[in-house]
Amino acid sequence: MGTVHVVGAGLAGLSAAVALAGRGERVVLHEAARQAGGRCRSYFDSTLGLTIDNGNHLLLSGNTDALGFLKQIGAPADALTGPDEAVFDFADLATGERWRLRPNAGRLPWWVLVSDRRVPGTKASDYLAPLGILRAPAGRTIGEAMACDGTLYERLWHPVLLAALNTEPRDSDAGLAATILRETLGAGGRACRPLIAVNGLSTAFVDPALAYLERQGAEVRFGTRLRSVTLGSKRVESLEFSDGPLALSAEDRVVLALPPWVASDMLQGLAAPQEFRSIVNAHFAVPPPAGAALYLGVVNGLTEWLFAYPDRFSVTISNADRLLDTPREELAQHIWAEIAALHNLAPALPSWQIVKEKRATFAATPAEAARRSGPSTAWDNLVLAGDWTATGLPSTIEGAIRSGKQAAAALGCDNARARGAA
Repeated sequence: MGTVHVVGAGLAGLSAAVALAGRGERVVLHEAARQAGGRCRSYFDSTLGLTIDNGNHLLLSGNTDALGFLKQIGAPADALTGPDEAVFDFADLATGERWRLRPNAGRLPWWVLVSDRRVPGTKASDYLAPLGILRAPAGRTIGEAMACDGTLYERLWHPVLLAALNTEPRDSDAGLAATILRETLGAGGRACRPLIAVNGLSTAFVDPALAYLERQGAEVRFGTRLRSVTLGSKRVESLEFSDGPLALSAEDRVVLALPPWVASDMLQGLAAPQEFRSIVNAHFAVPPPAGAALYLGVVNGLTEWLFAYPDRFSVTISNADRLLDTPREELAQHIWAEIAALHNLAPALPSWQIVKEKRATFAATPAEAARRSGPSTAWDNLVLAGDWTATGLPSTIEGAIRSGKQAAAALGCDNARARGAA
């Protein structure tokens, strides 16, 4: 039996490695950094004196691939925290209003008929607007599929779709939004219960995955950057790492789980997204007051989603290219003023950290969605993984983990075909 070399230990690579090791494959996981997790990991920030995640992530109970991954790797029972039902708290900084969105558990959305379960100032018929997304032909934008204005759009669809797609919703691919809606809100409240890794993304996803791989006998090599790939007519023949070349045997296979711009450098002509969107995260070393909502959607402010972790406040701002040149302290002052207003806190700026991620996700437009590659390639022993590949989802934790599973499945099928041809 040959070895499967998984290159990249972000969530997509970890997912592929776990799926492969779980079916008895010999796996070697290569990672350029000194730690796994990629964009979904925890680290100690000396400025705050706290361990934080490099990005805040909200999962939903309908994210079946992510939850299945946690179950397989034996993640702690408290890896994800959330309410017992689908509940979403919102606040409007312009009006001071607060409300709680409460979808009912079943698929029949009777909750829209109950005024205190829906967005203030909206009526039940307003909630039919997303049907246009579900019915939209391929290649249409959300702006072409539904009306992007009005109270409900500004207070619900815009913030939710912006967070999911990290791209201005009007310009985003309706097909990606439709997949999200079908798998979560469209499946009823049971599928959209919010879940947060309160103890950190590494504690939930990364550390248990590495422990699982160790139990399965997989090898993990950190600090090994892939520099080039030697391609034959039908197979990858060798991998050139920073510590030297690795020749591949006839039975060896490769999962390339790298960012699209890196994968494109390795494989000339690869179809991959070319435009990206940034995310800004802000962290403040202040324990939230008692009763603070674990997560809060904020409208009419710079803050978009406010997370109240036990030891800090954290904020996520999506589609944040406009903020990349804004001085970090200016951002911190502005965001903290909004948090202080929301929670009646002192205005003085506490210890803070701003994290700007320039290429956080691919731009979720129809043009970029059409550039995504599937897991299989022109080389029999090479497959692709990554949240940028054609999973049907935007760049999310669920999409990354799904891509790893798809890559492992494609590698199994391709290997079976190769054996049959021999």
